[in-house]
Amino acid sequence: MDFLPHITRMSDDDDAPLPKKSRIYYGSLEEKEKERISKGDAGYLGKDAVKAGVEAGHINISSNEFYEVEEHVSERQAEVLAEFERRKRARQINVSTDDAEVKACLRALGEPITLFGEGPAERRERLRNILSVVGADALKKTEKTEDAKKSRQEHQQTWYHEGPSTLKTARVYIARFSLPRAVKRLEEARANKEIPEASRTARQQELHKSLRALNNFCSQIGDDRPISYCQFSPNSKLLVTASWSGLCKLWGVPDCSLIRTLRGHSTNVGAIVFHPQATISLDEKDCNMASCAADGSVKLWNLESDEPVADIEGHTMRVARVAWHPSGRFLGTTCYDHSWRLWDLEAQEEILHQEGHSKGVYDIAFHRDGSLVGTGGLDAFGRLWDLRTGRCIMFLEGHLKEIYGISFSPNGYHTATGSGDNTCKVWDLRQRKCIYTIPAHHNLLSAVRFQPTDGHYLLTGAYDNTAKIWTHPGWSPLKTMAGHEGKVMGLDISPNGQLIATCSYDRTFKLWTSE
Repeated sequence: MDFLPHITRMSDDDDAPLPKKSRIYYGSLEEKEKERISKGDAGYLGKDAVKAGVEAGHINISSNEFYEVEEHVSERQAEVLAEFERRKRARQINVSTDDAEVKACLRALGEPITLFGEGPAERRERLRNILSVVGADALKKTEKTEDAKKSRQEHQQTWYHEGPSTLKTARVYIARFSLPRAVKRLEEARANKEIPEASRTARQQELHKSLRALNNFCSQIGDDRPISYCQFSPNSKLLVTASWSGLCKLWGVPDCSLIRTLRGHSTNVGAIVFHPQATISLDEKDCNMASCAADGSVKLWNLESDEPVADIEGHTMRVARVAWHPSGRFLGTTCYDHSWRLWDLEAQEEILHQEGHSKGVYDIAFHRDGSLVGTGGLDAFGRLWDLRTGRCIMFLEGHLKEIYGISFSPNGYHTATGSGDNTCKVWDLRQRKCIYTIPAHHNLLSAVRFQPTDGHYLLTGAYDNTAKIWTHPGWSPLKTMAGHEGKVMGLDISPNGQLIATCSYDRTFKLWTSE
């Protein structure tokens, strides 16, 4: 029996090769590609093809580099997104339906309030779109800016308030008092102009010669504390001094003998001044002097008693200076509450409480005619006020520091101010400006005075322990009066022009005269 080998027959289908399954790679092929290239295996692409792809930028084989998709969003897409955001904001903005308010808002934003052919609805929509771009708070910011501008303008403006009927009466009285005096002053100026030039020059030279010969005639210890103020009486025979001890003293001139000690103040006395008619036509029992102190008190004195005859109440802060109106009826006081006041002593009341300075008011002076009053403040500004109308007629701007002294010249149109910036400025009322700045001292100026008779020279005192005399109108130095060991706090020129008094922090006062 024959045995045949067992042969398994396969179909034709079995002869086909099995299909090759494709590999699926998850993640980046970068590492595999680097490995393949390093081995030199070009694969089905070929080495050259890969290099060409890399160079063309189609294949990115690099390390530590990232491709931020968000940064490369097209500009068009960004604009579209911004427009969607703007429209979203616009829908949330509430705009007034009042067309007048819409126009006002557009004007505040600096936009045209209406466009050609634009109706209220389109205008309202335009405002909404503008607010969606600039922000809804833009209107509030604009309103705040406008309010700040208005408040600044109101702060800079001088304002006036309605006064009592007694103020109107006082203004009429001052007008009737000042006009004849102004006429007389102008007549004297015309008469002086008729004098030959040679005679006027000779008289001026004689005056300068006598001023250069000024010497310390008398020196007297006036108190235990610094002496803050001094003034001659209208007849030039008395001198009154004020001290930080609260005492005021009356001295005989020229022997400097103590006549009376005035006791009434309990703190630093700022000033004490004589009535314009005291020692001339006024009775000694009447009110002849007025004084003020740091506690706000103002007191009136006669020449017979060492106690005040009356108190003027109303100030709550320090009163720096006090001055009589040339008529003798009114009294002016300056206070650290940023105001000055005018008191009618016949009516026995305050008739004017005038503000206008941004800091305390320090010095006050009345014009020779009685029509004007000048005030100097710690805000470095001075003001000239017309008492007949109440208006501020001139603003003295130029000093860098506080104004401590102000004085009117007898010629009627020159005013001098002394300041903490060590200078004295001379102002011309006709030109309404500063005509000269005198670099007067090495320290702050405490007082300035024009010669009371003719105004031919100007006297200044300062904290550099000296007082100086300056020619008028040349403003050149004539004489330096040095002798005090402390700062000069006050000074005065006698009405007859024969004596000059200075008082100092060294507790003394000195009299100066030409031999």
